[in-house]
Amino acid sequence: MNTTSLRVTILLFFASLASCGGGAKLGEACDVEGQDGECEDGAICGKSAESTQCLKACVEQSDCPADHECNGVSGSSVKGCRLKDDKK
Repeated sequence: MNTTSLRVTILLFFASLASCGGGAKLGEACDVEGQDGECEDGAICGKSAESTQCLKACVEQSDCPADHECNGVSGSSVKGCRLKDDKK
């Protein structure tokens, strides 16, 4: 293996290590609603407003901030905290 190939291989190895683990943080975009492992621990990918993003996982309403609701996330048995609809 020549020096350039070795450097590229090492670079790709470290880049793959950096992408493992944590996943997207709360509020960040994610791809598949209900997908496990896309978001950081304690979060689930769910629809919020017009996009999918990492929502705080919840079991009951008291797990969410006052301006959020704990509701089911499609494609999973997990619930997520979503901002309450402002329909006044």
